[in-house]
Amino acid sequence: MSKKLDVLEERLKNYNSIVVAFSGGVDSTFLLAVAKKVNPEKLLAITVATQFVPKREVEFAGKMADLISSDHVCLDVDIFENKDVIQNTKDRCYYCKKQLFSLIKKTAQNYSITTLLHAVNLDDLIDFRPGLKASEELGFLSPLADAGFTKLDIRKHSKQMGLETWDKPSQSCLATRIPYNKMILEDDLIRVDEAEAFLQDLGFAQVRVRCHGNMARIEVVPDRIEALMMDDIRQKISNEFTKIGFSHTSIDIDGYKTGKMNHEVF
Repeated sequence: MSKKLDVLEERLKNYNSIVVAFSGGVDSTFLLAVAKKVNPEKLLAITVATQFVPKREVEFAGKMADLISSDHVCLDVDIFENKDVIQNTKDRCYYCKKQLFSLIKKTAQNYSITTLLHAVNLDDLIDFRPGLKASEELGFLSPLADAGFTKLDIRKHSKQMGLETWDKPSQSCLATRIPYNKMILEDDLIRVDEAEAFLQDLGFAQVRVRCHGNMARIEVVPDRIEALMMDDIRQKISNEFTKIGFSHTSIDIDGYKTGKMNHEVF
């Protein structure tokens, strides 16, 4: 564990100025905190806000950048102007990352920063992530993966460093709730966001609401499925999801698993 951190710090010390693509999640917060520790001449966290990212997550990113004492820029993008993205093919993530990371790179150049980092870890390399190709094409480096960090490593080190993100549930953009090859509609994303926020308020921290037209499919971690199916909880969810706009609600008995929508194209 400590050797990985030593390797990471030594790598980051080679850069006088750094931009971190920053979501405020577990990985990017850890990377930004370590970058701050090695004290480059310039350190800038850049967050890109689109309709794919809940507003509360964008606000949280700003909070974490402040706590780390890093300069922070938030860029607003209307992702629905990118037809390649909203067509929602299996290459959606590539087109999205290409646009967003191109904007981060341009912003970094405006600050005279050439070293671009994103917080990919070893576990990310196992899943289907076409966005990684876009980041590589644009010259983004992956110091966490290069130093051998897994998600568990990052959580353990984050806890030791006192970062409140150490046990933050895994997040992903709202577009991952829509089946591939179904056009992404803003109304669907709004429904998904409201539904997930409701479930989180009920105490289900790690949750996904997959949107299949007017049907919602709820995923929670397996050991929380029983709680989800309690009569009073189930009725509250049914009533609220109907208000949100879902005519049918189902529970995925296999539970939450990252990248589950990718199974539809492989």
